[in-house]
Amino acid sequence: MMQPIQLFDLASRQAQWLAVRQNVVAGNIANVNTPHYASKDIKSFESTLQTTGIQMAATQRGHFTESPEAAQVTETSMLEDTQVEQSGNSVELEKEMMKTGEIKRDYELNTGLVKAFHRMMLMTVRK
Repeated sequence: MMQPIQLFDLASRQAQWLAVRQNVVAGNIANVNTPHYASKDIKSFESTLQTTGIQMAATQRGHFTESPEAAQVTETSMLEDTQVEQSGNSVELEKEMMKTGEIKRDYELNTGLVKAFHRMMLMTVRK
């Protein structure tokens, strides 16, 4: 029996995670002017992996680091460095735009790795 290729499963899970995170960030941006709206984010992909049983292996100490992010979609706390508008809103548009850039970069990396792995698999099958 052939073993499933975990890379494709992992890439699929990360793509789903990225879609959920993009949706949450888009909601934050949409509510930037909503009075008393609290910014939200989701748990890190690394903590999501821990619940699936898929283990990532680090070949060097700095490859994977622990993330202090919460375990679920949570409201972002209003920290001292966060400027809260008179409406009580904690959304910082600059941070949300940075998150969208991270999501775009991670999605492009994900799809690039899947394409490269797929090409490699096709090359081994052809020979």
